[in-house]
Amino acid sequence: MLSLKGEQIYLRALEPKDLDFLYDLENNPEIWEISGTTSPYSKHVLQLYLENAHKDIYEVKQLRLCICNLKGVVLGLIDLFDFDPKNLRVGMGIIVSQKINRNKGVGAEAVEILTNYAFSVLGMRQVYVNVLEENAPSIHLFSKLGFVKVGIKKDWIYSNGAFKNEILFQKINS
Repeated sequence: MLSLKGEQIYLRALEPKDLDFLYDLENNPEIWEISGTTSPYSKHVLQLYLENAHKDIYEVKQLRLCICNLKGVVLGLIDLFDFDPKNLRVGMGIIVSQKINRNKGVGAEAVEILTNYAFSVLGMRQVYVNVLEENAPSIHLFSKLGFVKVGIKKDWIYSNGAFKNEILFQKINS
């Protein structure tokens, strides 16, 4: 059986108790650039989202999991999105919510766990990620974990009056 637990973190499904964490994270303008968010979310909308978070990835084409330390404290979120069972590929996104939790292996462990899940449980052939060209820590993370840079999407993200390039990385399960 595949475990969603590593040495310092585990991944779990969203729970109703995660409403305040989700509210704070989704309404943080500092991450809107990478999440594509353009306006705040109400607690009501997020509550509705949580009520439907139990749906199967085959139905909603997305899986969002909490990254928790071994004491159960939520450190961030990791997602599979654009789930494509026909072409055996899925996108991945991750956010570790507070800077004090970054650069400690939390993100790397979460990505490894979820990539393994995508390959071994979901039967995916590839996992891909989109990273802003200026995001050196994420570029380092995914490169270190065997994701290969396969292209640059020029002027892909418009933010703060300027266009930014986005790098496409993929990892193929050979």
